[in-house]
Order: sequence, then structure tokens, then C-alpha cells
Amino acid sequence: MNLRFVEAFLWVARLKSVTRAADKLCLTQSAVSSRIASLEEELGVPLIDRRERHFRLTNSGNRFLVFAERLLDIQREMKDELGAPEPQAMTLRIGGIESVLHTWLIPLVEHLRRTQPHIEFELTVEMSPVIVEHLRRGSLDLAFAAMPAAGEGIRVEEMPSLEMVFVGRRADAERAERWTLTEILDRDVLTFQRGSQPHVALVELIRRAGLESGRIHTISSISALVRMVEGGFGFATLPRATVPSLARGADLAVLDTEARLASLPIHASYWAYPGAPQLEAAVQEAIAFVRRFPVDGVVASEAAAEPAKKRASHRKNR
Repeated sequence: MNLRFVEAFLWVARLKSVTRAADKLCLTQSAVSSRIASLEEELGVPLIDRRERHFRLTNSGNRFLVFAERLLDIQREMKDELGAPEPQAMTLRIGGIESVLHTWLIPLVEHLRRTQPHIEFELTVEMSPVIVEHLRRGSLDLAFAAMPAAGEGIRVEEMPSLEMVFVGRRADAERAERWTLTEILDRDVLTFQRGSQPHVALVELIRRAGLESGRIHTISSISALVRMVEGGFGFATLPRATVPSLARGADLAVLDTEARLASLPIHASYWAYPGAPQLEAAVQEAIAFVRRFPVDGVVASEAAAEPAKKRASHRKNR
């Protein structure tokens, strides 16, 4: 039995589409369909119910899917046990939200380029719902977003969250008094797109404080948001970890305020790749890199506790 044909069937079953599986495997639809047909001929049973309008495996197809996963797992174990040949060029498709881009996405790519020079990258930067849908449809191998993806064969790991802060121009950040939430809301406030976690968290913070929401503007681009702050349009909410890199080219700084925004959650969603140990190893290395990436001088997994220490130190030195 040709394991490439088995792999084609596995991805058709996971993505519930010959078209998506063809895109995933960089094959034509006819090639994937031919591989499935060859399997069906060899097994003597139909694997896909072609009478249904919507995609559905036959009972035999569901049973074979279990064997397909086991066969590809065995193939991977054999490669691990007996030693794989010289690494072949492969493409790793990574998607991330813009907050990730401005934090550790580029260092991640640079790290993987050094440790695994045979990898070619495809990077996609979009909003969380778009990134998650790309992964679900098989267009990405690994996605970093504010929400997890869901689907058969998709694995999800919770990553260190990003502390959210209010930012303004340097002159605003350098004033002696701490900014109150009321003072911040006297200005226009900019945040991420409507319905996003930062937008919802900001609205919830204002509601709990019993204040009027004022003017909240939602911007889908961090670059545009920064330019608007720099132009004096108002204050904005951003992940603290993005500010150092953004501030190198803009008049931007973190405001000193007691107001505490909810952190931005980050989830790593990725496909399991039975039969492709090199790709799976690259995905795991990427996740490990993110977990130990220093955020503002602190390892990401420890970053959540750091802001409180900084604030305490700041008050002590005043």
C-alpha cells in the first residue's frame, strides 16, 4: 500500500474536502482523487460516500481512517528509530496576529532559519478569526491567534499571554502624575477591531469602573493605530511587548496608570503530521521558542508576574 496515497486520504478526511487536501499537499485535485480511487480499488470498498451532497466518509472510510493514522505513525517511528536521511526542503506555513508580528514572529523565523536551514517559510498576518479559519481549512501548519482553532487532527496549546497597556505620546507618558482611567477616557481611545478581545476587555474595564465609555475607535492595523496616537488623535491599548520595537520609529510610550487591562491570550493551533517528523519537529521547536522568548527582559512564561513588580518598584523610587 502506497503511504502517499494513505496520507492523501488522511488529509481529505481531516479537511473534509478534496480541494483543501490538494492545496495542503501541493497536488492537483485530480491527483488526490486518483490516489483515493486507487486506495478504494486496492481495499475493495468505497471510502467516501459520493452520493451525499456534503462530504462524508463511509463506514469503511471511518474504519480505514484509524488504520491510516496508525500506518503513518509507524512510518514516523521507523524514521526516528532507523535514522532519517538528509533533511529535505520543506515549507512551514505560519500564521499570526499583528501583535505576534510585532513581538516575536520575526525572531522565531530567524531562529528556525538558523537551526533548520532547509525550511522555506510562508507567513500570513491577519486577524484571529481569519488566521484560525486558514488553519482549519489546511492553509496553515501553525497559527498563533487570540482564539484556538478547532477540528479533528488539530492540536491546541495555550501560550503565554501578552500584557495590555495604555500608550500615548512620550510627553504624555513623562508627566509626573499617574493617569486615571477617567483622564484617559477624556481623550479618544483607540483599540483593536470591534469584538476582538482587546476591544471587549476595554469596554468591560470601563463598565466595571462605572464610567461613560467616551469615544472608542476600533482599528484593525497596529501601524495605523500607532500613527494616530503619534498624530495626537488619542490614547491606545497595545501589548506592552510591542511598544519597544514600535517606539523606535514613532513617538510612543507606555502610560503610567492604575487601570489594568486584561491580558491578550495567545493560542498555538497546529496540525498533527503523522509521517512527517521533520515538519512536526519544526512546529514543536517553534512553540518551545515562543515559550522561552524574553518579553521586555523576562522569559514569556514569567512575564505575567513582572508588571506588578515594576509598579511596586516604581512607587518605591518616587
